[in-house]
Formats: sequence, C-alpha cells, structure tokens
Amino acid sequence: MSDAPQAPPRPRPTPTPLSRPFWDATARGEFLIQRCRRCEAAVFYARYNCTECGSPDLDWTPAAGTGTVYTFTVARRPTHPAFADRVPYVIAVVELDEGPHVTTNIVGCSPEEVRIGMPVEVTFEEPVDQIALPLFRPARGS
Repeated sequence: MSDAPQAPPRPRPTPTPLSRPFWDATARGEFLIQRCRRCEAAVFYARYNCTECGSPDLDWTPAAGTGTVYTFTVARRPTHPAFADRVPYVIAVVELDEGPHVTTNIVGCSPEEVRIGMPVEVTFEEPVDQIALPLFRPARGS
C-alpha cells in the first residue's frame, strides 16, 4: 500500500437540461452537435438559440467527429491538481468539419507532434458517473 497522495478525480461537467443530450451521447461514444432547422447552421456548445439566425428551433444531430487543430498550447504545469500526473498535455481548439470550434485535449501522440491544421478525430474517455469526455487524437491515415 502506497502512502503517496492520490490526485483528486478529474473535474467533470454538470449536465444541465440543455446539455444533457450531448453528455448522454458521449457516454454512448457518440458526438453530437446542434443543427438549426431554420438556417441549417451547426451549433456547438449547447445553446437555446441558433448563433447564426437566432432561431430557437435546434435539433441534436450526429457530427462526423473529425476536424483540424485550430490552435493549441502545451500545459507543462497542471492547470488543476487532478492533472498533475498528465503533464505535459495539449489543450487545443479543434475546428470541427461542420464548422464549430471545440475546446479539448489532444491525446494519442506526443505534444511535440501536434500542429495547427493537423487532422484529428474524436475519442472518448471511459465514462465516469455517466460522463465521458470527448478528446481528440490524430486522425487515422493522416
């Protein structure tokens, strides 16, 4: 038995009635975005109204789960005590193929391999308390 202190659990979002469909989908290994029925704009993160036309007529729809690294930084010091054993790690903004941007982590490669414009695809952490965080990794075949 080790006397070393354990890192606190990784912070998890608290789903709201609005975001619950997204988090339920991630627990099933699916990545959803909202799509406006009026103007067909893709919307991410969960909103009550379309960011393009203001319509409240939004549906949750499957997304491809692919995109490119728009920008990133490498955290060499933990941004939270729960991340102490993960440094260095990549915090990135991914531009989804559907258009919206997602803040995430890039996994499955070293931080030195990450590049702006790099093709990526979604992967999910094991669900904890019914929440699976969507992360992105280098796209297979790229």
